[in-house]
Order: sequence, then C-alpha cells, then structure tokens
Amino acid sequence: MTTDGFTTYLWFDGQAEEAAHFYVSVFKNSSIGSVTRYTEAGPGPAGSVVTVDFTANGQKFVALNGGPEFRFSEAVSFQILCADQEEIDYYWTRLTEGGGEEGPCGWLKDKYGLSWQVTPQRLIDMIKDPDPEKAARATRAMLRSHKFDIAELERAYAGG
Repeated sequence: MTTDGFTTYLWFDGQAEEAAHFYVSVFKNSSIGSVTRYTEAGPGPAGSVVTVDFTANGQKFVALNGGPEFRFSEAVSFQILCADQEEIDYYWTRLTEGGGEEGPCGWLKDKYGLSWQVTPQRLIDMIKDPDPEKAARATRAMLRSHKFDIAELERAYAGG
C-alpha cells in the first residue's frame, strides 16, 4: 500500500463540498484538502465538484458527487466514543442540526443521511462488566435511550 490506513469515500448527490465543510466544522483535527472538478470531458458540468478530500478527527475521507443512484443506510455507521455528557450533547446537537434524525440507542442520522453512534465510553465499560446483572441493567437502559444520558445510565447500572 502506498499510504497508511484507509480512505473512506462518501457518496453524495451534489452536496460533497457542503458535506465536507460541515464535517470539518464538527470535528477537531479536521481540514479540507484538494477539490477535484469536472472538466469538459464530463460526465458532470465542467467546473462542478467531483470530489473533496478532507480529514475529520484525523480520519481521511473523500466526498464524492456520485449522483442519486446510492444513499447511505444504517448498514454503515461511525461511532464517536465520548468522554462525558458535554461531548455527547455537542456531537448529538451538531450532527442532528439542519435536518438530522434522532434514532434509538445513541444512533442518529445527519442531514446527509450518514449514520452516527454517539456513545459514552462509560457505557461500553458498563456493558462489559463481569457482573451479569449490572451489564444487563446497563443494556436495558441503553435500549430505552435515544441520546444517551450518562447519569441515567449510571443509575440503571447501579440498580437504582
């Protein structure tokens, strides 16, 4: 391989540049790279955006204006492990703004239809607890949730 890691391509229908700027605005350690435009050879209008290279939270992406043939689905999602409630609230608010949709168990779709799991690291620890009762209580609380409330998860985990 000529580079370390992988580059994730995200397929959009005319919103690649807008989406890249949105994701760069949401995540730290993010930047826009090169923008490729169609030439007279097409297939899109000359000068319009084909791809936008960008980095979000240190991860390499390419936003591609591929057309209306494909849409995102929950079959692929990105998990954001959050250290505290402030991070959960921030990412949940930013990623649902402008037309995003809340989903169950900490999942959401952003305004472009891309799925995200906004998850407290603490929940992962609770679910992996060797005490099966504590793990089950945390799991049940998770299944009742939309946006996670760490204090509520902690109460359920503790048996309260």
